[in-house]
Amino acid sequence: MNHRPLPSALLLLALQLTFVACKDKTPPPPPPEAAVPTQPAPAADAAAPDSFRVKFATTKGDFTVDVTRAWAPRGVDRFYRLVTDGYFKDIRFFRVLPGFMAQFGMSGNPALSAKMDSLRIPDDPVTQSNMRGMVTFATAGPNTRSSQFFINYKDNSSLDSQGFAPFGRVVDGMKTVDALYGGYGEGAPEGAGPSQDSIRMKGNEYLQRAFPKLDYIKSATIVK
Repeated sequence: MNHRPLPSALLLLALQLTFVACKDKTPPPPPPEAAVPTQPAPAADAAAPDSFRVKFATTKGDFTVDVTRAWAPRGVDRFYRLVTDGYFKDIRFFRVLPGFMAQFGMSGNPALSAKMDSLRIPDDPVTQSNMRGMVTFATAGPNTRSSQFFINYKDNSSLDSQGFAPFGRVVDGMKTVDALYGGYGEGAPEGAGPSQDSIRMKGNEYLQRAFPKLDYIKSATIVK
């Protein structure tokens, strides 16, 4: 399922859609003598500092995000873990819609992308508004946050009531964010831009071949 905030023009259409959950076939039970392996639950993200700054180096230049844990604690803990684990390397801004937002965070490695899709975190209450420069998780519905984010280009406060909880804001380099390549438009299937399903399956190989102009993150580091 795609992770994305919806532009206001698509909100009414989105509210009219009905989602049908598909149940997997239940496998037959193991024989009585067989041991049933158990999978441990994913470890919770360690608590992040109360506040910190992250510097992103991109193909268009640098920008810095100021993060406040109290705004969205679960989201900040995950974001901090991704930064300190070195996740943000060669990460494309794959959905850039001028006048709306710039979305990023899908791994270019299909195996890592699949892993991140399984490491979802519960939602945080919305305590801040999606104003210009605010950084927020993209979602595919309630409790689906993982590793995708967007930076608001304008007042997107209409997203607040949809559960999009900002956790940081760009305090330096917003001109860099404004300059990210947005010529491909909305992603497939709504538009001609990158397909999130194809990114999951083929990673950066697909993006480099079909969408070579996309800007990307070179690194993200905690500012000391």
